[in-house]
Formats: sequence, structure tokens, C-alpha cells
Amino acid sequence: MFNLLSKAPSSAKNDILSGLTVALALVPEAVAFAFVAQVDPLVGLYAAFIVGLITSLLGGRPGMISGATGALAVVMTSLVVTHGVEYLFATVVLMGILQILAGVFKLGKFIRMVPHPVMLGFVNGLAIVIFLAQLGQFKVLGDDGQMQWMQGEMMATMLGLVALTMAIIHFLPKLTTAIPSSLAAIVVVTGLVLGLDLEARTVIDFVKDMTGDASATIAGGLPEFHIPQVPLNWETFQIILPYAVILAAIGLIESLLTLTLIDEITDTRGQSNKECMGQGAANLTCGFFGAMGGCAMIGQSMININSGGRSRLSGVTAALMLLAFILFAASYIEMVPLAALVGVMFMVVIGTFEWSSFRIMRKVPKSDAFVIFLVSAVTVATDLAIAVCVGIIVSALVFAWQHAKHIYTESYIDEEGSKVYELHGPLFFGSVKNFIELFDVKNDPKDVIVEFKHSRVADHSAIEAIDNLAEKYTKQGKTLHLRHVSPDCKQLLHKARDLVEINVIEDPKYRVASDKLG
Repeated sequence: MFNLLSKAPSSAKNDILSGLTVALALVPEAVAFAFVAQVDPLVGLYAAFIVGLITSLLGGRPGMISGATGALAVVMTSLVVTHGVEYLFATVVLMGILQILAGVFKLGKFIRMVPHPVMLGFVNGLAIVIFLAQLGQFKVLGDDGQMQWMQGEMMATMLGLVALTMAIIHFLPKLTTAIPSSLAAIVVVTGLVLGLDLEARTVIDFVKDMTGDASATIAGGLPEFHIPQVPLNWETFQIILPYAVILAAIGLIESLLTLTLIDEITDTRGQSNKECMGQGAANLTCGFFGAMGGCAMIGQSMININSGGRSRLSGVTAALMLLAFILFAASYIEMVPLAALVGVMFMVVIGTFEWSSFRIMRKVPKSDAFVIFLVSAVTVATDLAIAVCVGIIVSALVFAWQHAKHIYTESYIDEEGSKVYELHGPLFFGSVKNFIELFDVKNDPKDVIVEFKHSRVADHSAIEAIDNLAEKYTKQGKTLHLRHVSPDCKQLLHKARDLVEINVIEDPKYRVASDKLG
């Protein structure tokens, strides 16, 4: 569990350098998300350190970066405004417990059921969200106390430095891979700004604008153990439970989808249930150390992967470097130009967005193309959890609609004069209407056999349809035989139970999804 090197020791250099790059990019993100949640910047920075460190050690995906995120900060805002930051810490503790339970009960495996069009929409939507989030760095605090777009020379300098950063990241790997191109770009642009004394916004300028405090800093001490100061009663539990459930769900969905994405990029496989427990342990710790909690960060994870970070060492390095910035090097990190970090994130956007999705739109079914667009749009308009849920629901409905038309029968008269219907295709809630219409109850002979060998009875709606069919034949004075229906199906049948022909050797053993069996 604590083996920091997933590959040969020679990867240590890349992991350490990529971790340093990620740590630099974490600072403005953590401060911004703390501002969204309306808590002190250090609450966000401590969360980035604690979540990043623990998930790197205990999580199921080496190389993935976790920290304070905007998806969670948006939900936290109303809780902090209404009840205060202490209730936030208590909520984060409960959130961590719920995520650990999700791992214990192995719920992480269900992320593998997310359809590929939903994954494409998720990636594209997050790329757009990351891009839009960077636009805020092009604004400054105006005389009226409102954020306004940069003007004139300041905007030109910002755009020029961003372009330079992106150029270094793009072209440097063609010359050498000895140092991560993102880190090299940050160092070069920072040196250029300091050496030429350019008028460029820095990390500390951003922190001051976010907090509205001219003396603000990212410097601080070690996180201290802190039991949330809330009443330990039923009323408190009722307040924090809804927030904890939502935060736990959003955190796990974003983390597990990011895990799946990194799996595809690196051609490896993470452990989803282990990641659930790692995220839970991290958030549980956050709640007791005055931090806002967090989850996986796709932007920083992509920076890490693109910079050569593959093992747990890269995530641990990023977390420890961030803590070192807070404790010892705040004054130096505060001088880093925002343009360099924006340029890094813009390259992440370009690398994250699935540009191939435009090409395949005309080649995939229209329903899949619609799901890709829908999930992307909902991700930008609302949040990731809602977008993924909407995408899965739409995909499931499309699947049900398509398979509802796949049920059919092949009928013939056997040697005994009975009419046999050989049923093909799944029988479930979506196909029961078509199922009933397959039978000619009025004109069928006195003896009818329904053969289920090539069909699958999937749910209770299918059981009800079989019962209704049996009742129709009984009212016509005809005998219906049900052949090769599984024992659990027979258990659920009411009117048609006695019509089932038992064949111990050939009858299937599959299970029907039904509340009555639960």
C-alpha cells in the first residue's frame, strides 16, 4: 500500500518534478475554491494538502491528484452561510464516513457501468469548465470593489505570457524530456517577469483580490487537530446529513470518473473501491483538522500525468511541496505569475478535450451523439454529478427503448397439434407491450406452448405480463404451457404458476430482479 514507486526507481525524478509542478498549480485553485465556499484560504490549502497526501498513499489510483475542488465548494457555500464553518467540518467528517462505507460495500465497481458517451461528455464538459475557470484570472479588482476585465498593457502582457507558457510546454518536449515542460514554463515565465519587472498579476495579487484583504498571504502553520464545535444531537445530524450525502456522491463520482480516464490514458487499471476508502479517509481527516475536504482534480491529474508522474510518489510530493510552500516558501510562491499557471491549465484543456468526438459525431448513433452533447452541456450548466446521472438515465432509456423492439417469436405447430411460440429477446418493462401483441389468443388452438429457452425474464413487469397472458388464454378456455421458465420466475407467478412445465435438467437458474425476492 505504501510503495511509492509503481515503476523502476528511475521514475523517481519525473515523479518528484511533476509533483512540484502540480503543487504550484494547486495554490491558486485551492484559494479560489476556498473563496467559493466562503472560508479562509488556509482551509482550502490545508484540504489540498491533506486530501492530496492521504489519497496518494491510500487511494486506488497512483498518479491521480486530489484536493479541494469547485464541484464540492459550490455545495458547501449554503451550509457555511447558513450554519457556519464548524458545521462544514462536521459535514466533511460524515462525508468521509459515507465514502469509506461505499468502499467497504464495494460500490465503486458501479462506475464501470458508465456508458462511453457519458465519459466523453464528462471529459469535454470538464475541459470547458476548466477553461471558463481560468478566465477569472484575466480580471482585476476595480475601484468599485467589483472584478473587471484587464485593460491595455496589462491584458497584452497577460496574453503574451500565457502564449509563451503554452509554447514552452508544446515545444520543449521535442528538444528534451529531462524536466517537465510545465515546470520549465513556470520557471522561465517567472524569471522573465521578475527580470524585466513586468506588470503581471501574481499569486498573491489573486489571493488579495479573492479575500479583499491587502495583507492576505498563503503563509500559515501546520494543520491542528480540531474537533468540530457543533452540538452532538439529532438536530445537528439532520442538518449535516443531506449535505454529507450530496458531497460524498459528487466526490466519488468525480474521483472515479477521473480514475477511469487516467486508466485509459496510462493503459493501467486503478482500484475503484480502494479509491472510495482513500477519499473517505482523507475527508474524515480533513474534518478533524480544519480543512474543507475534496476529491480528485482532473486538471491537476492531467498536469501530473503529462509531466511524467505515474506513481504514488508524485502525489505525495505535490502534497508535501504544497505544505512546504505554506510553512516556509509562501513569499516565493506568491511571486509566481498567474499567466504561467493559466497557460499550464489552458494546455490541460487542450489535452483533456476529446477533439475526436467531433469526428465521430456523424459515425455513432444519434442517441450517443446526443448524450455526449447533453452531458457536456449539463456539466457546464450545473455540476458533474447531475450531468453524469442525467447521461446514465438517458442512455438507459435509449437502451430500454431499443431493446424493447428486439423481442419476437417464431411459431409453429408441433407433432401433437399444439402451437408453440419460441420467444426470442429480453422480456422486461420496456418490451412487455410488444410481448402481449405477439400472441393471437383468439385464433390459437386449444393447446398453446410458450418456449422461454431463448428469452430472459428480467423484472417483475415481465412476470406480470406472463400472468396477464395466462389469464387471457384461460378466459378463452384454452390451455397455456410455459416451458423453460426459471424457478424464481415461477415463484413470482400468481395466475400462471400451475402452467409451468418443470424440467430440472434444462431449466435456467438465472435470477429475476424483483422487490418481492428481496
